[in-house]
Amino acid sequence: MKIATYNVNGVNGRLPVLLRWLAEDAPDIVCLQELKAPQDKFPQAALRDLGYDAVWLGQKSWNGVAILSRVGEIHETRRGLPGDDGNDGEDQSRYIEAAVAGVLIGALYLPNGNPHPGPKFDYKLRWFERLIDHAAGLLASGLPVILAGDFNVMPTELDVYKPERWTDDALFAPEVRAAYARLVDQGWTDALRHLHRDERIYTFWDYFRNAYGRDAGLRIDHLLLSPALAPRLIDAQVDRHVRGWEKTSDHAPVWVTLGDESAPAARKRRA
Repeated sequence: MKIATYNVNGVNGRLPVLLRWLAEDAPDIVCLQELKAPQDKFPQAALRDLGYDAVWLGQKSWNGVAILSRVGEIHETRRGLPGDDGNDGEDQSRYIEAAVAGVLIGALYLPNGNPHPGPKFDYKLRWFERLIDHAAGLLASGLPVILAGDFNVMPTELDVYKPERWTDDALFAPEVRAAYARLVDQGWTDALRHLHRDERIYTFWDYFRNAYGRDAGLRIDHLLLSPALAPRLIDAQVDRHVRGWEKTSDHAPVWVTLGDESAPAARKRRA
């Protein structure tokens, strides 16, 4: 089973790119972020024509998340994280959770947090704490769970082109990196890093200064597997070429392949 995450950066404006990738790569389950579409403007019909059912949480501005499936019915279990982040009661469209094909999927779009320091950075940290608390509860359930999405975090210097240029950015701030480490240390497996331990492998390249051509990228899109799911990990990759398509997102799709429940333990690193 192939499970992917993709910050599509505007689901309607980039729908041809999304549909092309889905048709060519055929992932079984997909988590989307940054829909930039109200709830009633999500392109459900176009996705259904490709065989994908969907649940989504839309928002007109920069947010919005969705889960797509072509391998079974989607049973939505949660919209939004539990708790209060102190954002004047406004619960942004950043988290949706569903059970699909025997796996619990949490699709998320963590706040950017810039400018740093400032109120947006404080909000990012509060939202992160809510995620950490919820993730602990998911692990306690013992279920096979995957947290997938745009975390807006570069966990280590290996995950950023020229780290010295990002010292003042919220995505690379020590507090944010520490929060990500605390999350993973609960028992989650960072799938891409687990199988590519020493590689500079990126998931995002901005639109400026030929970042994609120079491979001046960042790794900010992650798939975290619970202990009940991690032994089924077979492969993890980035569809880097999609970032080079015309009118595409500044992110590339990231995916994992999982074996069935009887699959052997994952390779500790790729050959």
